[in-house]
Amino acid sequence: MTGILLGVMTSCGGSKESQEKPISTVKVERVEAGEQNNKLQYPGKVVPSTDANLSFKVAGTLKRVLVDVGDHVKAGQLLAVMDDSDYKVQLDATKAEYAQIKADAERVIALYGEGGTTASNYDKARYGLEQIEAKLKNHANQLAYTRLYAPFSGYVQDKFFDSNETVAAGMPVLSLLGTGALEVEINLPATSYVHRADFCDFNCTLDVIPGQTLPLRQVSILPQANSNQLYTMRLRFTQTDSRIAPGMATWVTITTCDSTRTVVDVPATALLQEGGHSYVYLYDEGKESVKKIEVSIEKLRTNGMATIEGDVKAGDQVVTSGVHHISDGEKVRLLVPVSKTNVGGLL
Repeated sequence: MTGILLGVMTSCGGSKESQEKPISTVKVERVEAGEQNNKLQYPGKVVPSTDANLSFKVAGTLKRVLVDVGDHVKAGQLLAVMDDSDYKVQLDATKAEYAQIKADAERVIALYGEGGTTASNYDKARYGLEQIEAKLKNHANQLAYTRLYAPFSGYVQDKFFDSNETVAAGMPVLSLLGTGALEVEINLPATSYVHRADFCDFNCTLDVIPGQTLPLRQVSILPQANSNQLYTMRLRFTQTDSRIAPGMATWVTITTCDSTRTVVDVPATALLQEGGHSYVYLYDEGKESVKKIEVSIEKLRTNGMATIEGDVKAGDQVVTSGVHHISDGEKVRLLVPVSKTNVGGLL
């Protein structure tokens, strides 16, 4: 009976041991200080600081386009004229209507001042006069809008219509490039946009001017991403150079000056991707366990290393093999490195 009981106890004990999770064996490596990458580079394009598509505010038939593509124009110069005959007739009719209503209103207002009419008639006369004055001003503006002037000095880049063609209100007729300072336009990804407060220096190079770096200063960054999820940034040349023209390709370098950011280099095999986030496991020698740390990947290198930013510092030990088979807080066993002189441990 005692033998049977002992056998049962021994059997149960063996079953419990078989259910225990074995300790995982992992490989670890020391973290190295990473090279602080404070240079961001993006392709860009030279653009004029002022450019516009010019259009009439009213619809009609073009009578004359007074400029051609490539012409230099001055601010305030007449560029195109629309057939204004219908707008002149409209204004003349409104002027006659205004004269009649104004005379009637002045008579009623005078009577009201003498007590010869009611307050209701006075209000109607005053309101009617205000309406016809607004109508007269609108029709006078419409006649003026049949003449298109240059809003700034520059060059005619394109002409979309010729004389005797009908155009709608707001439809571009001419494209004008300003002669002011030139700028460079680039598009920033969100990962760089979030560090925009740390931007402290800007310059660019152009293929047409080899070996020369040109300084820039920031003008603006649009706060909303475009359809490609990029943020448009404008920078202006700080020096005038007659060799530079709109449309030229350029390569912009942005220097960041955030001294608080620290990065380290780890083997790419130490990275664990879960739910769109990146992690590494730090090894604690005292507890012989691992701790899961979220990090951001700054750069993946061709030598198999990755530059990361997070709560990891040089000298820490990270798990580089077995990251997919362990969990946060788990005890682990270190993989004993193979001796190059004692292969198989025979000596």
